[in-house]
Amino acid sequence: MKKYILLMIFVMVITNNAQAQQTYFSEKYGNTLNIGTGIGYYGYTTHSIAIVHVDYEFDIVKNFTLAPFIVFYSYQDNYYRQTVVPIGLKGTYYFDQFIKAGSKWDFYLAASLGFAVKNTTWNNNYLGIESSTIGAAPLYLNFSIGSEYHINKTLGAFLDLSSTVSTIGISIHKL
Repeated sequence: MKKYILLMIFVMVITNNAQAQQTYFSEKYGNTLNIGTGIGYYGYTTHSIAIVHVDYEFDIVKNFTLAPFIVFYSYQDNYYRQTVVPIGLKGTYYFDQFIKAGSKWDFYLAASLGFAVKNTTWNNNYLGIESSTIGAAPLYLNFSIGSEYHINKTLGAFLDLSSTVSTIGISIHKL
């Protein structure tokens, strides 16, 4: 009887531990729409530029998502205007299990790769004659670090920081 009780306790501990690990490691990050606004700095301007960023995350493997994204920004001075729309794929790795973040927080590193469609308009010779070109830049690359606070099961607030673009926004989960 004593062996039976010890065996039952052992099985309950193992089962409870397995359920706790399954809950802890089964967090899903995908099926999430991220909408953000922020500022970016691009070498040809003398100041930062307002941007809008939208992506939709899909779970790929444990702690890793891929998200198609689109970003929009525009710069203008008296004689020159450039609108840029980067389009691509963002890969995000979540470090929650390593830093033992609570269920309200997500911490991640991300890399975005794609191309940027540019529309440039300028006043030719400053005589009022406008010229315009539309083209795609060969490569858009960005690395970032970020965090999200889960307000509830479906809504979160995030901060994403990088050397070129920093955004703050909302995340809508399980769409």
